[in-house]
Amino acid sequence: MTDRPDSPPDAEGLARAARSAARKGPPPVHLWNPPFCGDIDMRIARDGTWFYLGTPIGRKELVKLFSGIIRKDDDAYFLVTPVEKVGITVDDAPFVAVDFNPVGEGLEFVTNVEDRVIAGPDHPIRVVRDPATGEPSPYILIRRNLEALIDRKSFYRLVDLGEVAPHDGADWFGVRSQAVFFPIIPAADLPD
Repeated sequence: MTDRPDSPPDAEGLARAARSAARKGPPPVHLWNPPFCGDIDMRIARDGTWFYLGTPIGRKELVKLFSGIIRKDDDAYFLVTPVEKVGITVDDAPFVAVDFNPVGEGLEFVTNVEDRVIAGPDHPIRVVRDPATGEPSPYILIRRNLEALIDRKSFYRLVDLGEVAPHDGADWFGVRSQAVFFPIIPAADLPD
């Protein structure tokens, strides 16, 4: 939200609108359909660092506030308030899963902005492998169509919990959470 309807979007106006919306609980950004107001010079790096005008946003509470109003439409990311929608750049995923812990029959992940989800039918884990290098990029769905990149240390811990199980007619190495098997790599591709 900006002070004048004809002024360009800025981080301060977005923060004011996000604070106002957050007073009533998690903002229902998926229900809001404001006009597109242009792009803002805001970027989320692959490591989860948020930048505004090329400078890292150092205030964690401000990053957490902005993370509550992010939305993905098709392949583009936006910060959305009830009155405006601005485009931002996301290098990979908008969140980073920085840790996880076993909770009952599941694995609870926590993100860099303190979202918590238990991997399962509503929060699947997926792994994308780079076709050239084979390097895995693991993700977990956090909310709606927004994912977190699982950081390296957490992924290594996840692999330590892995098992080989049948999946789609072949044996795969993967992990289980809430009775759901999430494949990581075909068992045939595992090193000896």
